[in-house]
Amino acid sequence: MQDSFDIVTIVFLCLAVFVIWRLRSVLGQRTGNERPPFDPFARRERDGKPGDAPGTPAGAGPNGQSAAQNSEHTADDNVVRLPGPANDTHAPDRADPERWKGFAESGSPVARGLDAIVAAEPSFDARTFREGAKGAYELIVTAFAQGDRKTLKGLLSREVFEGFERAISEREQRGEVVNTTFVSVDIADFVVVDLQGLLAQITVRFTSKLITATYDVDGKVIDGAPDAVVDVTDTWTFSRTLRSRDPNWLLIATESGS
Repeated sequence: MQDSFDIVTIVFLCLAVFVIWRLRSVLGQRTGNERPPFDPFARRERDGKPGDAPGTPAGAGPNGQSAAQNSEHTADDNVVRLPGPANDTHAPDRADPERWKGFAESGSPVARGLDAIVAAEPSFDARTFREGAKGAYELIVTAFAQGDRKTLKGLLSREVFEGFERAISEREQRGEVVNTTFVSVDIADFVVVDLQGLLAQITVRFTSKLITATYDVDGKVIDGAPDAVVDVTDTWTFSRTLRSRDPNWLLIATESGS
């Protein structure tokens, strides 16, 4: 009986070890570099299709509401990921004079700013940031156009959000609707890169093509044209505290036509 008990015990111990090994193989182990459960700058697709593209010309006080104004957005729907500590990338070789080719001239203030950011946080990648910034531009403009305060609140600094929220409320009170569609975001240039302590700020000048028309409460076009493509230039500044666990870059300032 004792021998039988010992054999059964050994068999169950072996099974337990096997189950634990399989769970670790499937689930993995925490390394400290896991992606956070929600990153409002990580672009996603909804139902396997790209998110809506319509938006508005953005500036310090963008004004417009898309044709898709009745569709609900949440902060999880269509977001754009900018580089942060969760992204493992290799820092560029600081001895290479061409390390920022396509982003900044060698020895320029922008190049020195990028060097400072990478020195503080080697995971930063300029190409990833630029593509993410272009996506963030479309996402924020679209959320503003739809009056989606919930999405905007997670992407903007408090001051910028308050300005956007006031513009949305004024537009709603006037009964105005702006139908705007992104044709393209052609250029996203770094114009200022600054690091104070661990607080990084990157200013990006966007040049885009839009189709936009503003309608009054009676449905009459009062600005723009529904069949004309216009060139729009906006300069936005994004900020983030490097080395923080929060991967989000927030929009802290906007300017139009610069």
